[in-house]
Amino acid sequence: MSRIANPTRIDPALGAALDAGALSLVLLIPTLVALWIDGRTLHDISVWIKPMKFQLSLTIHWLTIACLLPVLSAACRRSTATTGLLRIAALCSVIEVLYITLQAARGRQSHFNTDTPIESLMYYGVMGPAAVFIVLATAWLGWQMLRRPTPEASRGLAFGAGLGLLLAGLSTLIVTVPLASGAVGGAGHWVGGLRSDADGLPLVGWSRSGGDLRVPHFFATHLMQVLPLVGWCADRCRWIRPRRWVAVVAVAGLALIASTLHQALRGAPFIGIAGQHGKSVAAYGSPIEATAASVVPDLLPGAATAASRDGG
Repeated sequence: MSRIANPTRIDPALGAALDAGALSLVLLIPTLVALWIDGRTLHDISVWIKPMKFQLSLTIHWLTIACLLPVLSAACRRSTATTGLLRIAALCSVIEVLYITLQAARGRQSHFNTDTPIESLMYYGVMGPAAVFIVLATAWLGWQMLRRPTPEASRGLAFGAGLGLLLAGLSTLIVTVPLASGAVGGAGHWVGGLRSDADGLPLVGWSRSGGDLRVPHFFATHLMQVLPLVGWCADRCRWIRPRRWVAVVAVAGLALIASTLHQALRGAPFIGIAGQHGKSVAAYGSPIEATAASVVPDLLPGAATAASRDGG
């Protein structure tokens, strides 16, 4: 990013991204203290785990956007549309993180909670639209970076930044539909297995007894960091055709998202003991093999019998 000229003043759009990220980061401090001293639990883990994850995630989200904004041309970056869009998205982020933190302090669920009219309104009428706006704003910003990058931006970084934000926004929106609607496996991120977070994978907390819709959501969201980093590395290392490297990683990322979403919908854990629907992704050589192994028996009825006979 050193080839991109630094602006002499902070653009309003950049200021909005930095403010939203800073607020999430500041909230993380008292949350960590509360995590240490408060013994209350929700879904068998501390009530403060969820706000901690969201605060950290939104901090990374907005700092990523702040770092990538200089890739956008100065005229587009300082335009009314970009400034207004990011200010609204930042406000949505603030509302989300404050409500999630407040609900943790009350010992209540922030998501999938319709116990009271106010909580139902907050989930369906405020948090849902706010989350959709944030990911759509991210996708729109990526599209603008692809169309109107600054001339100073290197080719790999410009392409990685634009494609990363665009695909992260769109794929996150797609995988959020079954996650937020509760149409698959009922309210919550679980599909089969134990409806508890007590024995989840370290750090991420993903279920090891059944499908977990947070897995594809995680990979979709973090395309916005991975693809710009690949583009930047391709530029710095002077790889031939840096855009091709970004495109290859993007395809691999989308395949990973699709395969983990399919596995979660079938009730299989990402890593853990396979449930009745099949193996986890980790049991296969690659995500693509996992998807093929789960799709082929559905398309070819005889394949399931043969696989069972051969010990598959």
